[in-house]
Amino acid sequence: MFARAAIGLVPGFNRPGWLPEVVLDRSGVTVDRTHLADYNRVCGFRLSDTLPATYPHVLAFPLAFRLMSRRDFPFPVVGLVHVANRIELLRPIDAGEPLDLSVHAADLREHPRGRQLDVVATASVGGEVVWRDVSTYLRREGKAAGGRREADQTEPPAASARWRLSPRVGTDYARASGDHNPIHTSRLGARLFGFARPIAHGMWSKARCLAALEGRLPDAYTVEVSFKLPVFLPSTVAFSTTPEWTFALHGAKSGKPHLTGTVTPT
Repeated sequence: MFARAAIGLVPGFNRPGWLPEVVLDRSGVTVDRTHLADYNRVCGFRLSDTLPATYPHVLAFPLAFRLMSRRDFPFPVVGLVHVANRIELLRPIDAGEPLDLSVHAADLREHPRGRQLDVVATASVGGEVVWRDVSTYLRREGKAAGGRREADQTEPPAASARWRLSPRVGTDYARASGDHNPIHTSRLGARLFGFARPIAHGMWSKARCLAALEGRLPDAYTVEVSFKLPVFLPSTVAFSTTPEWTFALHGAKSGKPHLTGTVTPT
């Protein structure tokens, strides 16, 4: 699939100006307990028979990547920027429950820096939707108007914890998630896309923040995050949270924002 995605960058590769009206499904997906344990270790979750809210995203990733690699998808998947993610965990999901997964694209829209779209994934058990995920991607086109973003100018909150991130964060999460985009795993690959060194996966950052809240989260909730500036590897980041169920990730020294998020009990 990565080879097909790379072919999509070739000049003259014609693409439509709309989203494909297709739904990709996979039924009866079972959880490999060894893989789940590896994912939990990489992201900082405890070992458990209940799935972390972010884990079904990994199970749905092959479908999402296949969708975005299609010739009738409006943009090449390589170069899309993951700018936001919202997960609705409608009830706890036991690792022994087979999941029916579904993925489709929605809401192609204008953005000051280009165009955005959503990739929507659901997981169902016996016809009941138990998990929903909306990943928002930006296709940069032209230059953004205005100066620095307001979010970049605010004073960072006091840190609840500091995490030292090694380059293994990129390679270990790539192995656990199946997302082997070289911007996360290779210095050369990162430089080809304009980054001085590899950057952490956005969904690893979200999962690591949720792991820091583990034990306090309700059984059902919605967790939304906006991905700000990339987390370079290696680096040290500061995690902060509030009693009002907001959380954030900033550069430990620079104070620059990497992620902001909220948890809403349902």
